[in-house]
Amino acid sequence: MEKEMNKNSVFRVGILGATGYTGRELVRILSHHPQVRIDFLGTSSAQGQKYFNIYPELCGCPIGNMTLTDEHDVPQVDVLFCALPHGIMAERAANLLVRGIKIIDLGADFRLKDPAEYELWYNCVHPDPDLLSQAVYGVSEIYRREIFTSSLVALPGCYPTASLLPLAPLLRHGLIDHDSIVIDAKSGVSGAGRGVTPQLHFSEVDANFKAYGVDGHRHRPEIEQELSKMAGGKPIHISFTPHLVPMVRGMLATIYVRVKDGIEEEDLRRCWQTAYEDESFVHVMPCGVWPMTKHACGHNSAYMQVSLDRRTRRATLVSVLDNLMKGAAGQAVQNMNIMCGLPETQGLASVGIWP
Repeated sequence: MEKEMNKNSVFRVGILGATGYTGRELVRILSHHPQVRIDFLGTSSAQGQKYFNIYPELCGCPIGNMTLTDEHDVPQVDVLFCALPHGIMAERAANLLVRGIKIIDLGADFRLKDPAEYELWYNCVHPDPDLLSQAVYGVSEIYRREIFTSSLVALPGCYPTASLLPLAPLLRHGLIDHDSIVIDAKSGVSGAGRGVTPQLHFSEVDANFKAYGVDGHRHRPEIEQELSKMAGGKPIHISFTPHLVPMVRGMLATIYVRVKDGIEEEDLRRCWQTAYEDESFVHVMPCGVWPMTKHACGHNSAYMQVSLDRRTRRATLVSVLDNLMKGAAGQAVQNMNIMCGLPETQGLASVGIWP
C-alpha cells in the first residue's frame, strides 16, 4: 500500500508527552527516520528546557538541542503522537483533526468503542464519543488497510498487543474454543511510565515479583473487544492477570487455550505462519525454541511459540515483545508509516540489543 508520491516526502511530526519513557522512545526513533522532521516536543512539566537536559544521552541526535514547549500550543504538523494520560487527547482531538493533523494516540482515549465501557474503566465520561467510531485500533498486522485510510489511530496497550497477535489468527480460523482463554502476562516496570509511586521504588521492585490488577485491569476490556471481532462478533470473556517483574523493559505473555477437536499443534503453527509469513515484525520461532524478553529488547518485533498438550487438549502460546517498542513507540511509528504511505519498516529496521 505504499504511495509512490510519498517516497521522497518529508513529514513534520510533533510529540505530546515528549519527556515520558514512550515520548523519549519516539524521539529516539523519529530523530533518525529518513522522512521525518520533528517540529514540536510538548510537555506539561519542563517547558523552556532543552531536550538533552532531560535526556543527556540524546544530545547528539538531530533534535537534542530542541526546546520543550507547552503541550497545549500545537503547531501545524502532519502527524501528532500523543503520549498522554487518558482524558486529555479526547478533548483536543476534534480540533486537531479539523486542522488536517493525523493523530496517533498512545493513550487510552479511543481504544474502547463503547463510551459506557470507557466510563466504567476510566471513571470519567468520554468528552467526544462520536470520535470513538472513527478511530482505528492500531495493531498494524491486523488493521493495516483501515490504518492506511485513517486520520485517527488508537494505539493498543502493550498487554493487548502481546495477547492479540498470537490469538487473532487462531480465533479467525476457528481453531480454539472461545471460552477457554487465560492470559498470564508479565511486564517490566517501564510500562508504568516515569511517575514515581511507592510501588515503583527500587526497594519495592528489586528482587520482587507480583500480580496486580487481578480484579480487573483496564486492558482486559480492550483485549475482549478485539477478540470478539476476531470471533465474528461472538462475545468473548477472558481471564487476564498482569504481573510486574523486576526488569526495566520487556513483556512476556503466556496464554492458555483449549483447541477444537481434531486440531493439532502443527495446525496452530501453520495458521500463524500463514498469517505472518509476509510480516516484518512478527516472528514464529522454530520448534522447541521459546522466546525470551531479550529477543525483543530495543526493537519493534514480537516473537511467538506454541505447544499443545495432547492429554488436556490445551495449547500454551507464548509471545514476547518490548513494551516500549512494539508495545508502544515502535508500533506507533509503524502506524505512522502506514498512514503516510511510507515503507512500513522505515526507521524501524534496527536489530535488538543483546545481551
